[in-house]
Amino acid sequence: MTDEKAVVQVKNLLMTFKAESKKTAEITAIVDLNMQINKGELTALVGPDGSGKTTLLRLIAGLYKATSGSLNVLGVDVSKNPQAVQDCISYMPQRFGLYEDLSVQENLDLYADLHGVSKDVRGQRFKRLLEITDLTQFTQRLAGQLSGGMKQKLGLACTLVRSPELLLLDEPSVGVDPLSRRDLWIIIEQLVQEENLSVIISTAYMDEAEKCAYVYIMHEGKILKQGSPEQLKEIAHGQTWSLKPSEQIKARTLQAQLLDNDLEIIDAVPKGEQVNFISRQKELSVDTLPEGLKANTRPPELEDAFMMLLQQTQKQSKHISISEQAFQLAQNDNLKSEQPIIVVKDLVRTFGDFTAVANTSFTVQRGEIFGLLGPNGAGKTTTFRMLCGLLPASSGYLEVAGKNLRTARAEARAKVGYVSQKFALYSNLTVLENLKFFGGAYGLSGKKLNQQIDKALQQYDLKPHSKSGDLPGGYKQRLSMAAALLHEPEILFLDEPTSGIDPLARRSFWYSIGELANQGITIIITTHFMEEAEYCDRIAIQDAGKLLALGSPQQVRKLASKDKHIGDMNEAFIAIVEQARVKACCLGGLQ
Repeated sequence: MTDEKAVVQVKNLLMTFKAESKKTAEITAIVDLNMQINKGELTALVGPDGSGKTTLLRLIAGLYKATSGSLNVLGVDVSKNPQAVQDCISYMPQRFGLYEDLSVQENLDLYADLHGVSKDVRGQRFKRLLEITDLTQFTQRLAGQLSGGMKQKLGLACTLVRSPELLLLDEPSVGVDPLSRRDLWIIIEQLVQEENLSVIISTAYMDEAEKCAYVYIMHEGKILKQGSPEQLKEIAHGQTWSLKPSEQIKARTLQAQLLDNDLEIIDAVPKGEQVNFISRQKELSVDTLPEGLKANTRPPELEDAFMMLLQQTQKQSKHISISEQAFQLAQNDNLKSEQPIIVVKDLVRTFGDFTAVANTSFTVQRGEIFGLLGPNGAGKTTTFRMLCGLLPASSGYLEVAGKNLRTARAEARAKVGYVSQKFALYSNLTVLENLKFFGGAYGLSGKKLNQQIDKALQQYDLKPHSKSGDLPGGYKQRLSMAAALLHEPEILFLDEPTSGIDPLARRSFWYSIGELANQGITIIITTHFMEEAEYCDRIAIQDAGKLLALGSPQQVRKLASKDKHIGDMNEAFIAIVEQARVKACCLGGLQ
C-alpha cells in the first residue's frame, strides 16, 4: 500500500550488477534499502564515491530494474511500468546530453519534441525557463559556445521543458564555479517553492545538502543516517571546535598536526581565518593542541556529521601518507633555489578576435601551492594550458623551471607532471599498464621505471591488475597522481582534481598535496571548491581573461571585504568577481 504523501517509497531494495572480473560473480550496489521521500520537498543524497547514489537515482528513474525489493514512484511500481514513471518525471544525469552544434533555442525545441510537449504550451514554458536560467539573451548562441555554468543551466532547462511531478538531479553543480552554483540553487529552490516540485538531488557539496529539507547519508549501498540537516548536525554536538593558527604557522600545517593526532581528532579542515576540527570526545585533553594555541567551540555543520559517520564506518586510514621516501625530491638541488620557478609577464592568448587571457603577470615560488581560480569561461584553463606548455602564448613572456616556453618547451615539460580534470587514464588498461605507459611517456625505462611503479603502487594503495575504468573516482585520482609523479617532477599541475569526489577523499588528497609541497614540489591547481583555496599559499582570481586578485587567502578575503565581513573564500570569490563585473559594466556604459 502506497502513502499518498510519498513520491518515492522503497522497501528492502537490492541491486546487483554482473562483474567483469572473473574473481567476483557480482557487484552489490544497493543493499536492503528502505526510504520514503515526501511530495513537495527537496531531498539530498550524499555519500562517498561508490555509495550507490547514482544507482538509486537510476532505479527511481526506471533506467535500472532492481534485483529484488519494491520501489514505487508516484504511486507506480517502477519494475512493472517504468515508462509510466518516465512520463511523469525529469532526470538530469551528471553528463547531460546537450547538442553542442545546436543553439540554446534549438536544444529546447529538440527536447520538447522528444517529450511530446504541445506547441501551445511551449511558448509560456520556454519563456519561464529562459527567465529563471538567465538565458533569454543567448537563445541563438550554440550550446558548445556556452560556459560550463551556462551549459548546466541549459541542461536543467531542457530537463524541465515539460512540467514534471518529480525532478531527479545527479550532482548538477559538479565542475561549475561558485557563482554558477549559487544561480543554479536559486533556480532549484524557486521551483520547489513556486511549483511545489519534488526534487531529489545527489551532491558532493555539504553546504548544498544543508539547503534540503531531508538528507540521506549513504555508504556502500546502505543508509548510514537520515534526517533533517538540523537533526543530523546533532551527531557532532559538543565535539566541534575552531583554532586560529599563529602567524608563524600555515593553516594546512596546523591541519596536518591535528590530523596526526588521530586518537583525539576525527577531522580538521582550514576555513577562513581558522582551522575547524572535530574531537573524538566532548572534552579536549591537554595534549590535543599544539602548545600555545587555544580552541574555541563552534556550532556543528552538516559536513561535521558526515565526516564523523564516515570515519566511524570506514576502516581505511583517513589519509594516504606520502612518506619521506616516496617521491622524495630533496636530492634535486634545483628545489632549493630561491629563484621563482614560474615567471609570467604580460601573457596574452587570443583565438581569432576573442581574447582569452589579457596581459596577465605573476610569479610562483618553488614549493608553493598556487591556486588559479575563476568562473567558467574566465580564461584560467587557457592560462593553465600555457603554463603546462600545451598551448603557445600569443604574446608575452613565460618561463617554467628555468626554461623559456617559447624556445625550450620540451625541456620545460620534462620537469612537470600533469593531472587533467577528467583523469586522462586509459580505461581499458590495468593500473600497472597505465603506470608503465605514462612512465615511458615521461622518459623512464628499465630498473628506474619498475622501482618508481613499485613505490607508487605501495604508496597509493593501488592494485596493479585492477582495470582503471572500473575504479571509483577517488582511486582514479590516486592513479592519476601516481602517474604524474613517477618521473619526480619539479612542478605538479592539477586541473580540478577533486571535482565530483566526496569530502573524505578531498581531505586525503589535500593531506598528500601538503606533504609534496613540504618536499619542495611546486603545485599549480585549479579548483571550483573555494574552501580548497585555503590550502594554497597564494591564489589568483581571473575573470574575462583578466587578473582580478592575487595574494594569500587572507589578503584576497581582505580585498573582497570592502564594506562587509567576508567569512570564507566562497563569499570572497563571489564578491571580487561581481565587483569587477559591475565596474566593467559601468565603464562599458560610459564608452
